[in-house]
Amino acid sequence: MTTTLQLLPSGYKATIISIPGGECLHRLEALGLRKGKIISKVSGMPFKGPVTIILDGRQIAIGCKISGKIHVAPIEKE
Repeated sequence: MTTTLQLLPSGYKATIISIPGGECLHRLEALGLRKGKIISKVSGMPFKGPVTIILDGRQIAIGCKISGKIHVAPIEKE
């Protein structure tokens, strides 16, 4: 089962399946987000706010539009 990072419930770990291309791809790769990486979703703010994740021990905030284009496969709830 896959979903978007935006729709992944807070507190879940997931594997990144795909990320959007173009300029966005370069920015996300610079932050360490790549296909196959495991992330933990910390929170998603309401009203189109950012999604906060933990990747390699760092907290990263990703905008609502972009998080809706990152596809992930849930692994487990922490």
